[in-house]
Amino acid sequence: MRLLPWTGTDGKPCYLSTDDPDSLLSRLADDIEAAQLASAEQVQAGAEAVLRDAKAGERALRFALVRALESLGDVLRVAVSRGERIPEHEV
Repeated sequence: MRLLPWTGTDGKPCYLSTDDPDSLLSRLADDIEAAQLASAEQVQAGAEAVLRDAKAGERALRFALVRALESLGDVLRVAVSRGERIPEHEV
């Protein structure tokens, strides 16, 4: 079972049951994970810029923190998903 990088409409985790890493849904999940990781890099850079700006106001800081938390959630989901797919003998 593979944890997918999105949740259902009820907010619960979605899983994919396949051993085929080249299936359509597996490739879609890979693409979304890659986009989430790239987005997290951009959010990190933006948050760092806001934190370096001594004139940044509360609104900018809150926005940066909200986006950073969203990205952290995405990155953690990717890490869990990938960790669960490591074969037992490789851990």
